[in-house]
Amino acid sequence: MAFCCDYIQIHTKVKPLYNITMTRRYTFAPGEYYHLYNRGVEKRLIYLDDNDKERFVKLLFFCNSYKPLNMRDRHKGLTFVEYDRGERLVDIGAYCLMPNHFHLLIREKDGGNVSIFMQKLMTAYTMYFNVKNQRKGRLFESSYLSTHANYDEYLKYLFAYIHLNPLKLIDSSWREKLLYKEEWAQKALHSYPYSSYSDYQGIKRDQDLILNREAFPEYFPQLGDHSAYLSDWINFDTKV
Repeated sequence: MAFCCDYIQIHTKVKPLYNITMTRRYTFAPGEYYHLYNRGVEKRLIYLDDNDKERFVKLLFFCNSYKPLNMRDRHKGLTFVEYDRGERLVDIGAYCLMPNHFHLLIREKDGGNVSIFMQKLMTAYTMYFNVKNQRKGRLFESSYLSTHANYDEYLKYLFAYIHLNPLKLIDSSWREKLLYKEEWAQKALHSYPYSSYSDYQGIKRDQDLILNREAFPEYFPQLGDHSAYLSDWINFDTKV
């Protein structure tokens, strides 16, 4: 696929940002967008099976509320549609779970809400994980990391970066594929249920209620726009 000059400039401008260590040395500002990331202590696995991933995905929904979290009665048999969680703490635009870490793209609504949400999320999941596996202590590194998505090209790029993460899990050498790379990649992403990729493909599922896409710029107004944008990144030569 050929790229216009503007497109190449966007890629080369955004790509080096991930050579910089993610940090959190600022206060989350209302109306601003952030990429949040955390991984297991000593890089350990934080999801040992599909049940763990499914629990974390549920917590992305149930923890995103001003209501207190009751672990006993809010995660068994309740669909997201059936549960009235009230107002959201934060707006979630994208997410992806990997074996030893996770990515979130979030918009702060009110000062301090990101911190409250992340504390609820990581505490609830750690309690579940420790009870299930008869362990004690921290599961995550001491503090989650973040970057401020403070310009438009970077914010849009994060929708590709987060959603393309599972490809390296499915095949670490996927970028070296010469034939059918785009076809393979899109099929692989469709097969991975623990990200918000499917929700941008128009697939109807309960997890779509985790997202509040209206709180983010309308980068993908038509069905297929998101796939087309990811295809550009899949075919982008990182050696350029």
